[in-house]
This record gives sequence, structure tokens and C-alpha cells, in this order.
Amino acid sequence: MGQDVVQASTDHAAPGRQLSLPVEGMSCASCVGRVEAALGRLPGVAEAAVNLATARARVRFSGAADPAAAVHAIEEAGYAVPEARTEIAVDGMTCASCVSRVEQALARIPGVTGAAVNLATGRATVRHPAGAVREADLLEAVEGTGYEARTVGEDRGTDQAREAREAEAAGLRRDLLLALALALPLFAVEMGSHLVPALHAWVTHTVGMRATWTAEAALAGLVLFGPGLRFLRKGVPALLRGHPDMNSLVALGTSAAYGYSLVATFLPGLLPAGTGNVYYEAAAVIVFLVLLGRYLEARAKGRTGAAIERLMSLAPTTARVVRDGGEAEVEVAALRVGDVVRVRPGERVAVDGEVVAGSSHVDEAMITGEPVPVAKNTGDMVVGGTVNATGGFDFRVTRVGGDTVLARIVRMVEEAQGSKLPIQAAVDRVTGWFVPAVMATAAATFVAWVAFGPAPALGLALVNAVAVLIIACPCAMGLATPTSIMVGTGRAAELGVLFRHGDALQALRDVGTVAFDKTGTLTEGRPELTDLAPAAGADGNEVLALVAAVEARSEHPVGTAVVEAAKRRGLAVGPVQEFEAVPGFGVSGRVAGRKVEVGADRFMARLGYDVSGFAPEAVRLGGEGKSPLYAAVDGRPVAILAVADPVRENSPAAVRALRALGLRVAMVTGDNRRTAEAIARKVGIDEVVAEVLPDGKVAAVKGLRSAAGGKVAFVGDGINDAPALAEADVGLAVGTGTDVAVESAGVVLMSGDLRGVVNAVAVSRAVMRNIRQNLFWAFAYNVALVPVAAGVLYPLNGMMLSPVLAASAMALSSVFVVTNALRLRRFSPPAIPGPAGGGTAGHAPVPGRVAPAE
Repeated sequence: MGQDVVQASTDHAAPGRQLSLPVEGMSCASCVGRVEAALGRLPGVAEAAVNLATARARVRFSGAADPAAAVHAIEEAGYAVPEARTEIAVDGMTCASCVSRVEQALARIPGVTGAAVNLATGRATVRHPAGAVREADLLEAVEGTGYEARTVGEDRGTDQAREAREAEAAGLRRDLLLALALALPLFAVEMGSHLVPALHAWVTHTVGMRATWTAEAALAGLVLFGPGLRFLRKGVPALLRGHPDMNSLVALGTSAAYGYSLVATFLPGLLPAGTGNVYYEAAAVIVFLVLLGRYLEARAKGRTGAAIERLMSLAPTTARVVRDGGEAEVEVAALRVGDVVRVRPGERVAVDGEVVAGSSHVDEAMITGEPVPVAKNTGDMVVGGTVNATGGFDFRVTRVGGDTVLARIVRMVEEAQGSKLPIQAAVDRVTGWFVPAVMATAAATFVAWVAFGPAPALGLALVNAVAVLIIACPCAMGLATPTSIMVGTGRAAELGVLFRHGDALQALRDVGTVAFDKTGTLTEGRPELTDLAPAAGADGNEVLALVAAVEARSEHPVGTAVVEAAKRRGLAVGPVQEFEAVPGFGVSGRVAGRKVEVGADRFMARLGYDVSGFAPEAVRLGGEGKSPLYAAVDGRPVAILAVADPVRENSPAAVRALRALGLRVAMVTGDNRRTAEAIARKVGIDEVVAEVLPDGKVAAVKGLRSAAGGKVAFVGDGINDAPALAEADVGLAVGTGTDVAVESAGVVLMSGDLRGVVNAVAVSRAVMRNIRQNLFWAFAYNVALVPVAAGVLYPLNGMMLSPVLAASAMALSSVFVVTNALRLRRFSPPAIPGPAGGGTAGHAPVPGRVAPAE
């Protein structure tokens, strides 16, 4: 969800091949001419036509289409083709080498600029210029590698994914039980004969070895060509294509053991004397154990997406719509914007909307992670999936379907879960050659045992080669990273932390400095006028009325605070002419014929006004954490005003917790230094970058990065802080439950509680630690056990690794990795005390309130 699934318009039925590409930036007929001319000059283009109204270019090639060349020509002409992402579901992948092959096949398609495949989710995300690639070509490329592919539409939900997982688990369970029923008697006879001499004697004299071997051949054949057929169907074609995978290793190992045993049973004369042994039980038990590992893995993987399923299940299926004075229960899917929905006590809110009647408290913990219900009155926003507490209310629907907050949260989590971390690139490089290297090792093992092993060398060579093939499965390597990401990002969403990009999850672990914006982030973003000291001879109420008149035209929260203060005093706020706002400095205008200018000390200095007479008052106000402003009327400073923005209750606790994690904490603000340092003292921040203009926050982030020599995370409100959020190594946007789509940030905190920053850092560290554990186990397992399987210990202590034990170890490795990742579901954030011993998160900011541009 949340990705652009674009169907390219490519006509295969035409003599040539066509592309239909969207073009951005065209504004007139000359633009059309330039794009047409650029496309027309391409080799092989038979016709190029551009439509300004639809903003699309249709290109017909005389031969095969060249999307990359067409896109490049449009860009060279000065226009752009937007990038799209197509997501497809891939079935049948079992290991990291499968992932690598699918990615390579997709990347080879003309027009594709990037492809990422996630083994845990079974999804492939393909980046390409919009219109340059057909979905059918993507599906064909995946199917050409031996896997099944299907489209994923916007209407897909967890139900389809869950059904696919359940069907896979049911099929594995069926095959597993059948393999157990067939392999158990075979295993009992063979291993029993080795362990109990009396049983061996009874079988030999009563049934006969030839008849016993014949029966074992039948049972093993039923296992290999019944439940084990899945390995042959996928492994053999992959082997013939020159791209072997885990299925190839299992198919090769079991087939070698079974084939050798068949020769020993029915054509023993072809084998050297003393080598006529059978390994039917090894072939059958290997299939059983691999299926067991697959089944346990599928069951465990099914739990990795539990967080998304829980989120999806929060939305009710029906809603009570108020129509014609009565109530009608309708499906939620039938709701439309503008409908009025009634919510009774204890019910879930169906979709997003605005309260139009009644009042209540709503539990928004599923959105913000805050346990305290939030009061809702007329005009307040409610979010679909939240729980009404005691009162009842009616709300008007404002968002439905994929536009709701819950749907957007699910999209963000799914995109993060499907992303590939930078650490995965190293894993991919290793797994790309891993399976061929294993096959080469197995071949070398066979040759070495035949040449130097004791009698019967041929049988021992086969056993050890099969053990190498079976034990060195790269499943664990492929699952090590994506399963941890899935579980970790899901758990983070439950805590009100949304990782929008996978690389933010990894980068946050390495951050050394966390820089906070002040207004609306460390503070509530709701400043209040606290002081007004007029100059000698000036009337305070008159000055306030004049200042309020000018500030009424400003969108800055400071202006709102001044206007509200004037209204509380009952002062008339007159009209203003010649209004001008100077960002980062102040505002000016003419009220009742008088020139009024209001702003910070730097604004007064810029205007050439001397405000030194207010210096003692300015020092006092700054020391109290208040922001002093100056008012000038008709060219003369007449008053100093002070505005204070209350510090968020949980800001000090969050700062202390970050410092306890070993992080350097800084504050970036446009306030004067005295005020900034006073606020910093209140919250416990030592490093302050003050008096920063709106466009200077990017430079401030760069400066912090240079000074510390490490990665910097910037925490802002996501509105005026967008450039700084984008410049930082990790941007964390303090959102609200009703506004989560912050495009500039890699991480979104659903509530205004800054303890979410601590949770985000802790989740990042926990996930990356879990990934390192998984990778260590996956690689160490292979490094340690492949030589043992090859028989390097045999000259020292006579030890060899049975193929059956190898299959058990291989299955265990994958199950271990997935189970270890599932531990993240129980992740608990660091204990951070709340305000005044309350221990609870603060309430989210008022929806729709805009923080100031500092």
C-alpha cells in the first residue's frame, strides 16, 4: 500500500512498440515542440506525439522500445518523467539466492532504475519512470526465473497476505505429515538395525536384505516424488539455468543419495566391492526435516506481520449513519465524505472526521501510543479506529478509504517493512556466490574422499558431499535482515513511532547528536503574552491595540498570542494598511495613519532604532525564558513585550533519557540567546544554536555534524523545519494523530511527546542488534559446519556429520533466525518518568495548529 502502481501503455500488437510517458514541466506549445523534437531524434523512433492537455508523450518505435533513451531525451530537453514504483508479490522464494536472482531479472528490464526484493514479505518493489515499464513485463521476468508472480493492487489488504501465508503453512503441514508417515518406518528399520543387532538379524533372516531394500526404495521414492517434489520442481530448473538455489541443494543431495541407493539395490555390480550401501533413510529424512524447518519458519514468519494485522483489525466493519433524523447501519466501505456518523460509548470510530455534536473522551493509544483518553468536543478531529470512552457524539466524515490516518499508518509501516537496509547490500554480495561455492565445495569433498578416503571410499564420499549440500542452505542469511525489520517496525508503530524509510532505521542507530527545534517541538507551540512594559509617556493599552492590529495579519503564533491578549483586555483591533512581514525579523503596517513596527531586537537594529533603554527589562525577561519583542510607533520604540511558549511537560525527561543513551543533545532556535539558554536550562540542554533565521537551520545541522564528527538527527514539527529534517542524517517529525504524512522526515512521531524520540532510538538500536545477531548466527553456522560436513575432523577423531544431522542443523538455523527476530515483539521502551511523577505521555498538540517559522 502507499506505492504508485503504474500500468505502462506499451502496445505489443502494433508493428512497432509504443510508450506513453507522463511529462512534467510543460506549460505551452513550445514545450510540446521541444519534447517532440527531442524524442523524434532518437534512433528507431517512428513517431512522437506530445499532448499538453494530458501532459503525456506517446512514442512509437520501429523496433523494440527503448524507455531509458526516451526518458533521457525528455530530461535533456529540460522536462521530467516522474518516478513510479510498482509492487508485485513473488511466491516460491526460499533463500537469499532466490532474492538475488529475482532482483537481477527485474533490473535487466529496460527502463527499470532499481529493484528491491524482500524475502520475508515476498514482495518486489520496482522503481522506474512512470509509463516506461509494463507490469506484464515485470511478471514475465520473475516467472522466467522460476517463481510465481502476481500484481498487488491498491485494494490489497492483510487478508490476502494472511490467506496466502495460511495456505502455504497448510500445504507444508500436509506434506510434512505425509513425509513423516512414509519416512518413519524407513528410519525405524534402518536405524533400529544399526542400534539393535537382534532387529538386524530378524530383518536379514526373515524378510531378507534385498526385499527390505526394495521396500525402502519404494517408501523413499514416495517421499522424494511426493512431499519432496517441490524441491525437484524448483531446484532442477534453477540448476539447469545455471542459477542454483536452496531447492537445488536439497534436490541434488537427496537425489544423489537415492540414486546411489537404487544402483546398490538393483545394479550392485556397477559399484566397487564393499561400497554397495543404501542411504534411503537419509534421503527421506532429509526431505522431512527440511519440510519441518520450512513449516516452522512459515508459522513464525506469519507472526512477523502481526502488528499490521492488529492495526487493520482496529477499523470497524460497520458504522451508524445519521440520515433523515434516524440512524442506519451501513458498511464502512460505503461511507462518503460529508456523511454524519453517530458513535456510542465503547464503540470504535469508523473513519476520520470532525465532531459536529456531543462530546466525549477518546482513547487514541493505537494512534499516538498515549494511554490517556483525549477530550473531544465540537470542532475537534477524531481518527478512525480509536475507541470512544463514555460520552456519545456525532462526527462528519472527512476522510475515507486509503486517505484515513489508519490507512496511511499501515502504508508507512508496510513500506518500511519492505525496504532494504544498507547492511543488506553486503549480505547480497555474499549470497550471490554462496550456493555455487557450496556446490563446488561438495564436488571437491566427493573427489577428495574418493581419492584419499578409507574403504568404502565411494560411499563415504557420497555421504559427506550430500552433508555439505544440505547443511549449507542460505535461508538464514536471506531472512536475517527482513524479518527483524518487519517485527521491529511493527512494534515501533504500536509505540507511536513510524519509520517511513528503512535506511532511517539503520542510520538512527549510529546517530551521535540529536538536535531539537524549539517552538512546537520542545515547547507547546502556543505562546502567550506575559509582559508589556511601555516606555515613559506611552499608554500600554494603546500600544497593545496598535500592535495587535498589525499582528492580526500575521500567521505567526506570536501574533495570535498578542491578538488574544488584546481581546481579553477588551481592546478594539483596527484595520491595517501597508502590511509587510519580514521572515525572521518582524512585521509592520499602518494603523489609523500611524506606522507600527513590531519584532525582535535584530528588527529594531535593522530599522536603526535604539532599544538600549529597555536593556534591563530584556535581560530579566530573557533570563525567565521569555522572548522579548519591541514595538515602535511612528519611528520611536514605545514598548517591550514578552511572549512565553510553555515547555512540554515531558521534554526534560526525554532530554535526560537521550543523554543517558550517550547522545549529545542540542537546540536550534530563532530566539535570542538569553531566551534560548533559559529554555535550554529548563529542559537540560547544554548546547544551543540561537538566533537562527528560518533558512539557517540547514547550516546549523551541518555545523553540528562538523563539530561532533558524527551523524545528526533533527527533531522538528515537520512544517517549517522541512529543510533541516531533510538535511539531517535522520529527520524525526513530531506529528499529531491527524497529520502523519511528513514527507521530509524519515521517522514520524505520532504524538507530541518527545519521549517518542527516545523510543525511536531504542527501537533502532534493538533492531540493528537483532540483525547483527541473526547475521552472525547465519554466517557462523555455515563457516563452522560446512568444513565439519566435508569431513575435516575425520582424520583427527573419526567424526563425520550425517546428512540427517546436517538437515536438522540447516532447518534449525532458519527457525532460530526468525524466532530471534520475533523477540522484538516483546520490546519494551526505556522507562522514562513522566511529569510530576505521572509517568504518562503528554497529550498530542491541538490538531491543525501551525508552529511558527523561527
